Parts: sequence; structure tokens; C-alpha cells
Amino acid sequence: MRKTAPRLRLAGALAAALMLAGIATGPTAQADERHGKEPTLADLAQRHGRYFGSATDNPELVDEPYKALLGSEFDQITPGNGMKWYATEPQQGVFDFSKGDEIVNLARANRQKVRGHTLVWHSQLPGWLTEREWTAPELRAVLKKHIQAEVRHYRGKVFAWDVVNEAFNEDGTYRESVFYKTLGPGYIADALRWAHQADPRVKLYLNDYNIEGIGPKSDAYYKLARELKAKGVPLHGIGLQAHLALQYGYPTTLEDNLRRFSRLGLDTALTEVDIRMQLPATEEKLAQQAEWYGNLIEACLAVRRCVGITLWDYTDKYSWIPAFFPGEGAALPWDEQLAPKPAYFALREALGGR
Repeated sequence: MRKTAPRLRLAGALAAALMLAGIATGPTAQADERHGKEPTLADLAQRHGRYFGSATDNPELVDEPYKALLGSEFDQITPGNGMKWYATEPQQGVFDFSKGDEIVNLARANRQKVRGHTLVWHSQLPGWLTEREWTAPELRAVLKKHIQAEVRHYRGKVFAWDVVNEAFNEDGTYRESVFYKTLGPGYIADALRWAHQADPRVKLYLNDYNIEGIGPKSDAYYKLARELKAKGVPLHGIGLQAHLALQYGYPTTLEDNLRRFSRLGLDTALTEVDIRMQLPATEEKLAQQAEWYGNLIEACLAVRRCVGITLWDYTDKYSWIPAFFPGEGAALPWDEQLAPKPAYFALREALGGR
């Protein structure tokens, strides 16, 4: 993997740390100017033919400063929850797309594109789906109806879908979701075919965490993707969530992993990026986090078919990390006051900005 000069990366991190401490520095004025006049992260990414986005969620949209930065710094949005099954089909056969529509309408107003997330996932399912037993024909009909209703509703409004999310365990075996246990592994190919029927132009992805480096889980996706492509199943990309943690080490084989999926004729994207740490955050941890953010960008830019990067929301103010990993956090490039952290400057540097 290509590395950015550590002195430059560390200098940016230290300057940002001083800025956050309220100490006047040259980069402080530059940061103010950057938001007004200089290229945004999305602008910089577009120079490389990539998008740079953020997830968001409906309750956050009443926060006007947050919403303003979301609309100005990024050119892509992913709804964090509003398109999941529990939100879109809360009762069997009764669809509610209002949450997803709100975010799509916001994106359109800001001239941003939308990744659809997600059609088939083992989690956040409505009770009517999980609290009864299904025969294979029954569940197959339910799954097809849900996928096609949602994909048709957003036809022409999203550029890509995470069709199946988190289908494998860490050892590369299939996750025993209600879909796998009832329908077998073929549900993945069926889901892709049904989505393609509903919108032949949208890009269809498989998406998962802990598949950034080469290992049993990413190998399982590589094997499945190769098989699906050989059968003519409409699969266009692999989403690597990139939820990283400083204490577990950086996935040094990321670039090689992206390349092998490219050789299958697939796009890749870093779809849910955050880099958490054990609290409290220190200057050293923030500098290491900044370097990792830069490395993620460099890996994506090095592989032509890595099409974009999405932060899993851009600010610690709305991060999911503290609720799920007690004692951890500070995972995103903006802090809880929406001030840029060292990671923000590392992102700019890796994208060719200053």
C-alpha cells in the first residue's frame, strides 16, 4: 500500500489538535476558509472519479448546523435506518417509505446521490416476520414482494443497493438468518435477480463488515461472487463496511483485496467507514486514526473500480459506536461540536487537498 509521508500526516494531525484545543494556528484560518471557498471532500474525491459520502438518519435532520455540513461537504448520502425492513414494511404487505423518502428528498435538494441500504438483513426485522415459522414457499414470496416493492419505489432515485447485508460469519460460513435457514444459500442469488427485475439500471451490492482484509470471511465473498458471476446473476459490487478499531490493527491487505474483486469485474466501495478507539481519545490515538483514514483513501484511489467512500455518519455527535461498544468512540472525522479532527485533514491530504 502506498503511504503518505508520516511527517505531513502528523503535522496536519497536530495542527488540528491545537485547533480543537482553541489555540490559534495557521490551519485554523485555513479550515474556516476551506468550508467557504476551498474544495470540499466531495470535490476532491470527484477529481479522482470517486464519490465521498455520509450516512445520516431522520432524527438528526432537525439539527440545522449538522444538516448544513451534511449538505455541503458530501455528494452522497446513505439512509442509516430509514430503508430497512422494520421501517419500510412494519406490517405485512403494508409499506411505509416516508423515512427513506425524507432522506432521498434531502439528497435531491442538495444534488447528492443515494445508496439504498438495505433490502435483506438478519437484523432490524419487523416482529411479524421473526415471530412465526415460515415454509420456504411462503417466505420466498414475502421476500420477493418486499424487495421488489422497495426497489420499484426508489427506481431512478438511488444509484446502488446493498441487496444482502452481512450474509457470512467470521469463519466464512453462512450466517443462519431466517432467510438462510428457511431458503438455503440460494436466497442471495434470488434477491439479486428480483432487485434487478425491479430496477435493471441500479447497481447491486453485497455488503459486510470485517471483509476489508483478505481472510476467511472475505474469501467467502470472493468465492460467492465468482460463482454468482459465472451463473450470470446480476451482482455489480462488494461493499466493505470498514468499521475499524485502533486496538485491532489496520487491514494491510485492503488494497490487494479490492483488486481481486475488481478482477472479477466488480466495483467496490467503502460503505460504512468509522475508526473507533478506546476512550479517552489522546493526541497519539487521534494521529493514528488520521493516518488510517488517509490509508483507506489511498487504497481506494489505487484501485480503479473502488468507486467511493461513505462515512457512517460524519460526526461523533451521532455515532453509533458508544451505544454498542461501551468505553469506545471518537470514531469520526468531526467531533461532537462539528469541529474537524486530525482525521479530517488527513482525508483532505490523501485526496490531494491541503
